[in-house]
Amino acid sequence: MAVAGAQAGATHGSDYVLPPGYSERLTNADLAPLQDQHWGAYNIFAFWMSDVHSVGGYVFAGSLFALGLSSWQVLVALLLGIGIVNFFCNLVAKPSQATGTPYPVMCRISFGVLGANLPAIIRGLIAVAWYGIQTYLASAAFVVVLLKFAPTLAPYADVHRFGFVGLSYLGWAGFGVLWVLQALVFWNGMETIKKFIDFAGPAVYAVMFLLAGWMVYKAGWKNIGLNLGEVKYSGWHAVPVMITAISLVVSYFSGPMLNFGDFSRYGKSFRSVKVGNFWGLPVNFLAFSLVTVITTSATLPVFGQLITDPVQTVSRIDSPTAVILGALTFMIATIGINIVANFVSPAFDFSNVAPRHISWRAGGMIAAVGSVFITPWNLFNNPAVIHYTLDMLGSFIGPLYGILIVDYYLVKRQQVVVDDMYSMEPGKRYWYSNGVNRAAVAATVLAAVTSATCVLVPVLEPLANFSWFIGLFCGGLFYHLFCAKARRAQPAV
Repeated sequence: MAVAGAQAGATHGSDYVLPPGYSERLTNADLAPLQDQHWGAYNIFAFWMSDVHSVGGYVFAGSLFALGLSSWQVLVALLLGIGIVNFFCNLVAKPSQATGTPYPVMCRISFGVLGANLPAIIRGLIAVAWYGIQTYLASAAFVVVLLKFAPTLAPYADVHRFGFVGLSYLGWAGFGVLWVLQALVFWNGMETIKKFIDFAGPAVYAVMFLLAGWMVYKAGWKNIGLNLGEVKYSGWHAVPVMITAISLVVSYFSGPMLNFGDFSRYGKSFRSVKVGNFWGLPVNFLAFSLVTVITTSATLPVFGQLITDPVQTVSRIDSPTAVILGALTFMIATIGINIVANFVSPAFDFSNVAPRHISWRAGGMIAAVGSVFITPWNLFNNPAVIHYTLDMLGSFIGPLYGILIVDYYLVKRQQVVVDDMYSMEPGKRYWYSNGVNRAAVAATVLAAVTSATCVLVPVLEPLANFSWFIGLFCGGLFYHLFCAKARRAQPAV
């Protein structure tokens, strides 16, 4: 692949100097092409560990085993789904790794240097919502520890007696603590984030295995099963449900998959990124899911009821040490996924809107502050809202992904002029019409409407779980057709 651009080694830091030809409206030290790409396969592997190992990931993995399928059917669906995620992550990783640029900058080749703000804002706003929800989940683990050692605080955990906009005073305290801790990690920069996720992933695994071992010991191995619910489907009747499970896996990872370029840009080689993806996705997700199901299955014989929330599981353990260790681990795990999936992404996205005024740190803090105002606990406590959020997320993310991939691999043929991604000069390759590629904008709108219709119209409800794939296909197809039409309309030279 040939990548043109003399400025691919731009210097970062407070002494950053704008390279010749680069526009201040499109460039700052954080958005410029990287000079030092040094992440290896383990760093990418650790990124995915942090992305998977969370309270949300635990509940999601368990939910797949409660769809009415047998355990082997779920495992097949899980492997196929995560295999698709691995394939698509490799596709989206290559352009950012080759150019050293983050996701919103990479979108400039498709949407235009100014039009790229459309996908950046859409992805940034989605990340804000999930950032708030994940922070709330992590704070729930913190509250469990507080109540275990300070039971007199229990009245302040009652939202009906001491609450504000749907959250108890103690819940607010926990949310505030987690909000600040995440901000501190983020504020110290990508190297600190890399070190944090390098530690968080393995640490969570160690505690997960300890918890699973303790639960199996208490329950007895003969009382452990991989089926978390009644097996309702067999033979060919199970195929549609398995396909739905595959789609749910892909939709769950659709957010981090879209902006994976924000991290693959740090990879020292594309091969390192692919190796890290393999260990971090198929291998890691399968292992995490099995440990999750074993632990969840053991809650029935040990506690007399099936508990899918790991925080509630550790809170039932008699040992104070185990409660602290378990709760703190899930706090760390959720902080990890929140930073990599929902903090770094909007930081780049919002910075891309106004690079002169919004740095990477400022973009991240805009997301963090915004996450408070959406009262994420109210979102999370409404299952219908969560359901529609996940499907609508796929409706908008699918088209953005499809357009970027079709443009890079089929339209541009992997040829990128890096310098032109930072130029406001009319006539440059990514200027299009006044900085906006109307073909990409039109394809996004049409594909998003098509995909969202499947979510919102009751008669099309069976298609809702496939909103990401529908958006991906429609976005890529519409964009390719519009580009072909534009080329035919050009006068012959």
